[in-house]
Amino acid sequence: MLEISEDGRTWVLSGPASSYAVHVTDRHELLHLHWGARIALADAEALAVRPLPEYWPFESPLDGREEYPVEGGPRFARPALSLRTAERRGTEWAYEGHDAEDGELRLRFRDGDLAVTLHYRMRSSSDVVERWVTLANRGPAVEVLRADSATWTLPDRDTWRLSQLHGRWGAESRLTRSPLTHGEKVIGSRRGHTSHQHLPWVALDTDATEERGEVYGCALGWSGSWRIAVAQLPDARVQITGGAGHDDSGLLMLGTGESYTTPVFAGLWTDGGFGGASRAWHAYQRAHVIPDADRDRPVLFNSWEATEFDISEEQQRALAERAAAMGVELFVVDDGWFGARTSDRAGLGDWTPNPDRFPGGLKPLADHVHGLGMQFGIWVEPEMVNPDSVLYRAHPDWVQYQPGRKRTEFRNQLVLNLAREDVREYLWEQLDGLLSSAPIDYVKWDFNRCFTDAGWPGDLYPQRLWVDHVHGLYALLDRLRAAHPGVAFESCSGGGGRIDLGVLSRTDQVWTSDNTDPLDRLAIQHGFSQIHPARVMAAWVTDSPNAMLNHRASSLRFRFVSAMAGVLGVGGDLTKWTAEELAEARDWVGLYKEIRPVVQRGDLYRLRPPEGGSSAVQYVLGDETVVLAWLQAQRYGEPVPPLRLRGLDPTAEYECLETGEIHRGAVLLHHGLRVGLRGDLDAMVVRLKRK
Repeated sequence: MLEISEDGRTWVLSGPASSYAVHVTDRHELLHLHWGARIALADAEALAVRPLPEYWPFESPLDGREEYPVEGGPRFARPALSLRTAERRGTEWAYEGHDAEDGELRLRFRDGDLAVTLHYRMRSSSDVVERWVTLANRGPAVEVLRADSATWTLPDRDTWRLSQLHGRWGAESRLTRSPLTHGEKVIGSRRGHTSHQHLPWVALDTDATEERGEVYGCALGWSGSWRIAVAQLPDARVQITGGAGHDDSGLLMLGTGESYTTPVFAGLWTDGGFGGASRAWHAYQRAHVIPDADRDRPVLFNSWEATEFDISEEQQRALAERAAAMGVELFVVDDGWFGARTSDRAGLGDWTPNPDRFPGGLKPLADHVHGLGMQFGIWVEPEMVNPDSVLYRAHPDWVQYQPGRKRTEFRNQLVLNLAREDVREYLWEQLDGLLSSAPIDYVKWDFNRCFTDAGWPGDLYPQRLWVDHVHGLYALLDRLRAAHPGVAFESCSGGGGRIDLGVLSRTDQVWTSDNTDPLDRLAIQHGFSQIHPARVMAAWVTDSPNAMLNHRASSLRFRFVSAMAGVLGVGGDLTKWTAEELAEARDWVGLYKEIRPVVQRGDLYRLRPPEGGSSAVQYVLGDETVVLAWLQAQRYGEPVPPLRLRGLDPTAEYECLETGEIHRGAVLLHHGLRVGLRGDLDAMVVRLKRK
């Protein structure tokens, strides 16, 4: 809901539980009024008439109160907008008016020939505020050094605590919380993609718990380099500024008649603690971000860990038959099916089936997989090229590079420049032809190295590569989805290197981490769940011991229950699994299909974090509840404390579908963890249904 004052200078956007209010003064100063519990328009108008505090010349009354700080004038806080022309630098804007349509508020400002529009939107039934900015130039060229999507202003509090997700390859999305101190905390990526090191999300609280207390969160929808700065200013006020690009050295050049729209930087307030914030973020993404989120994702098998590069059609057929007998619904051929791709040294860029391995192309295998009752998928890495490839030999200038410098190769590959129209057109022709040549239902889109030599020789403003590469990726994905609406896409970047609201709006799921160790995954999935829902979190059951990272042995039960917390997949070498293991796996797959709607579309409650000896999560959808629990370690023979379920009706009776036992919604669930104490049951699934 949007409310506007009679004088047209105060605006209040409200969701089910929260409001966001801004005001523009007669001096064209756009001030932040409120973000928090729901208020009325009259409350916002009362806030708008309060005078700004007086400061000595060494401080600015605007700092910490301005809704979108620009560079120039009486400001010292980090600017969200930094511009440069041939004559001057900075912005001196004037308010022109506002527009409101379909729940979107647009505040229009002008600085000479440059129009600056601030966009706000709250979707129905959501407390998430979407913010972004549009720049439109009618005059001489303007260099955009920095154009953040939003600056978020928090209310006055004595202390704040900052939550963020950090990591590295194989250890993504690890949650950390720390006190916020004076100065700036800056996180981001200088790598050309979202990165394994940080997810573009932060949350701030004072004393919140999992289910109680105020939490403010912000998430950026951008799949390239980015930056979020959390600043506690000298007067202790806190602002969060974020957007595309990792520094202020230059984002793009706006010529006459050109415009630029920033990515969305979304914000959320809740008084329901960290769990309430997560459930609100998940509901928002399922409703407004993720394509076809009401359709549950299938159980998949991926051939990579079974075969790596040594693949053949006959071998893939044998794996497909075992996967189908297990109940798998989607069979995926990973790396090694195309060009001269017998190792990671050759073939990237040549997206045609290897004639020695697939003499009839992919269609015979795809038809065989479909005949087994499964969908068929493939792995691609379109943004990359091996120097040893037909493509690179024909077009060495299509990669990112700095003239006169050595072209850095990671994993024996270079990055194609998707900012170039000819590169995008080539990839379109290759991928459209591939998806048209065989009945392909799914594409795992990988990105296995960072930008290093991000140059574009010959371009008038080569810095724009950082932004335009991402726009090129989005355009290519959008075009492919429109031409092949039945094909699902997964975002992968050596695991969780490209996960954000931007790529999630164009893909059906994401590969959370290359680390498939089920114990490590509990912490990774715990962090991931702070912002993103189980509906997009791909998780595999692989072989034990885990050969890729730590050689830790784990039971098939523990591996399956760990992976069942998201979109279940299998990635082990099924030809080496025993008949007993295959039979047990079939039972687990069958159980997952029964609980899948609750896991993928239900509300998540984190009952116990993975730091201790046991951990558990709960999903609630309608009258059904699923609890997944893991006994990680038991110390000194101490019993594991029983779990208290959440999100249930305390007056209702619930039937335990496995045993028929009755539990009331607010009482302790003893059955599950008492079973879990047995050494042979290190993980479990409990299903409840309201009677």
